[in-house]
Amino acid sequence: MADATTMTTKGRVTVPREIRDRLGLKAGDKMAFTMLSDGTTVMRPKTRRLMDVAGSLTRPG
Repeated sequence: MADATTMTTKGRVTVPREIRDRLGLKAGDKMAFTMLSDGTTVMRPKTRRLMDVAGSLTRPG
């Protein structure tokens, strides 16, 4: 998966369809970018929905 894309003058890029589909990305979803010390850039979808975290909290006692 090494599709090339072009950045517009406004800094916008298109995420290739195969990647959007595999990550379940939809219009309006947010993404976080992290640059590692070796220059690698990691993009993570920030699409957690309430149902993704349901049951993760417990009541004390």
